[in-house]
Formats: sequence, C-alpha cells, structure tokens
Amino acid sequence: MDHRAETRDFLTTRRARITPEQAGLPAYGTSRRVPGLRREEAAMLAGVSVDYYTRLERGNLSGVSDSVLDALVRALRLDDAERDHLYDLARQANTGPRARAGRRRTTATLRPAVQQLLDAMTGAPAYVRNGRLDILGANHLARAVFAPVFRDGDSRPNLARFVFLDPASQDFYREWERLAEDVVALLRAEAGRDPYDKDLTDLIGELSTRNDRFRTWWAAHDVRLHRSGVKQLRHPLVGDLNLAYESMALTTDQGLQLNAYSAAPDSPDQDALNLLASWAATEKQPQAGNRD
Repeated sequence: MDHRAETRDFLTTRRARITPEQAGLPAYGTSRRVPGLRREEAAMLAGVSVDYYTRLERGNLSGVSDSVLDALVRALRLDDAERDHLYDLARQANTGPRARAGRRRTTATLRPAVQQLLDAMTGAPAYVRNGRLDILGANHLARAVFAPVFRDGDSRPNLARFVFLDPASQDFYREWERLAEDVVALLRAEAGRDPYDKDLTDLIGELSTRNDRFRTWWAAHDVRLHRSGVKQLRHPLVGDLNLAYESMALTTDQGLQLNAYSAAPDSPDQDALNLLASWAATEKQPQAGNRD
C-alpha cells in the first residue's frame, strides 16, 4: 500500500467532517470551496504552521513528534481508534526498512495451549482471529453458532470474505450493514498497523474488485475499535440469537484476538445457545462402528 496516500486520505477525510461551528470557529461568508475545515483552520487548531500542516496532510509524517500527533488528535477530534491509527501511520513513516524486516510478525498459527483453552470453554462460543479476520481456531460451540461461516469446511475461514462475498451472510447477520462497515474499519486499522502484509493487501484488493460496497466504505478511511458489543444473528437452526461478545488480545501471540460470546442468563437466547451446545456435543462424538 502507498503509505503517503493512506496518511493523506486519512487526514483529509478527518478534516472534511468537522465544520467551523463544531470547532468553535467563526464561519465567515456562506460559500466554502472545501467541506469541513480549511487547512489553515486545522493548522491553527493544532498550533502548527500552515506549511507544516500541509506537509503532514500530504502524507509526510517523517520525524513528527508525539506532541504534534496529540495536537492533531485534538484539532481533528479523533476518537481512540483514530488516534491509534494516526500513531500507527506515524510509526510506519519513521521505521526504516531494516527495522521493518526485524519487527514481530503476526503469529501465523494457533498454539496448542490456546486451542486447549478454547476447547475448555464448553458453555461459550469462542474463536481466535488475526487482524485480517482469518479464524485460526474455534471451539465446537463456535462452529455450531457460526455454522454458515464454517459450512464450506475451510480450516481457516475469513470473516471479511464471508461478509462481502457470501450472500448467506446477509441472512445470518441481522444488522449486516453495520457489521459490514465494522469489518471494513477493522481491516483499515490493520492496514495502518501492518501495511506490508501481502496477504492483507491481496484480501483488500480482492474485496475491492468483487464488491462495490466494500470499495465505497474502504474509501471512507474509517477505523474502529471492536472490543465488546452484541451480535444479532439469525441462525439456520435456532432462529434469532443475541449474543454479547468480548474481544481480548492474546498478549503472547502477536496480533491475535480471542472473541468469546455469551447469552443473558435465563433468556430465550440462552435456551437457544444450550440447544446448540447439545447439538455440538453430539456432532463431535465419534461414530460407533461395528465390532467383531
């Protein structure tokens, strides 16, 4: 990916969404040639010169200090996810080729101990994914709950491909559009953390080519954190299912997240989850064979 273009487009789109009124600035006249703030207004709010701000917005973050980055965060009203993304972009701009070659790579496979932990979580569907949204491992209940994702027998399904390339996803996710926008934002944030990941670049290229909505949302340069919330599913066996989720980083395994789901106690969702757990337990039992 073109790092300068990524930085330029991110800062430009953030500036364009803020009106002078929101920034507490007087809006002189009624015609403005640009949406949102002008560059000189953003520079004033950040406490830097217009020339320096223009350099940053053209994608040159080389040598930028944390104090300037924090000033940009305040001026452009960035949220936590956007702040992290800006710092990731700056980190990449100030990392040389040798340092990039020596950086820790995302863990490629799941350690047996992590799979053992997943298997021990019999009452909660759980899986581990990487930043590209490949599912590296799951427990039996997760495979039952997310059966449409696993239905093709892929040992490492990709959630983004499922959401944007499989029509079944729009039946499975009751709030498909919101979830799909979140998927794009997660991939955009991952691209800021690791723009040299060829598999990620190939995935984004594939989705941009094959899905118009992905391409449109990708151009918005939105990023989000995805730490907790509620998934609203329409399961092919048990119908509507509402599950709270928590997403936790595996600190020993670079770039991996554990997602675990639960239902409210004594709720229809818990009853449905119990039914799926019973079905999953039956499915994993070895078939009895004939004995001599």
